[in-house]
Amino acid sequence: MKYRNIEKAKFLSRPNRFIAQVEIDNRVEIVHVKNTGRCRELLLPGCDVILEKSENPNRKTSYDLICVYKDGLGWVNIDSQVPNKVVREWIESLPPLFRDVSLIKPEYKYGKSRMDFYLERNKGDKKVLIEVKGCTLEVDGIGYFPDAPTIRGIKHLMELSEASKVGYECYLIFVIAMPEVKKVLPNMGTHPEFGYSLDKAVKAGVKVVYLECNVTEDSISAEGYSEYPM
Repeated sequence: MKYRNIEKAKFLSRPNRFIAQVEIDNRVEIVHVKNTGRCRELLLPGCDVILEKSENPNRKTSYDLICVYKDGLGWVNIDSQVPNKVVREWIESLPPLFRDVSLIKPEYKYGKSRMDFYLERNKGDKKVLIEVKGCTLEVDGIGYFPDAPTIRGIKHLMELSEASKVGYECYLIFVIAMPEVKKVLPNMGTHPEFGYSLDKAVKAGVKVVYLECNVTEDSISAEGYSEYPM
């Protein structure tokens, strides 16, 4: 996907999880942060960030903060709305993993959850559920998820596990929204329960996919994938 109307700025501070102060054209601007995660290792004072200017004149903030430059790594996309868009574009390109997809439904209600995608393969003979997670936390070339506790993430893993047991083909897709990172591990230091739930889901038949991305100042797109274990 590609952004329009982007501008570069300097990050100053983040008063709360919804807004940030940035310096743009020698002025301080309050902008919306499109990610409620902590992003502490990314949003450091003085770092370069990318903003997208809103087309809505009635908004309280004129910009969204969508991308951060991390020294030694490159641009990291922190727009929490992007992972699903990237996965949809990728599935529609019919990669080897999903070359026989005949139906795509986003925001599909299953059990007590709303899964990111429901697919049908082989002309409807195979039903697929997909949950998407965006990864922006990198340590020594490895991605980690989550960067903050996620009860919702555990709930989705439980639903996928149960669906797998009754015949669905189930996937957890990690969209790696940064360059050079090829796999994601559970962040046991931040939320060990997610790691335990992921292990149970894999044993129940849930497949884990690492979707590598090409990230630039104004775009993000899938460029390769691998499956767990690797």
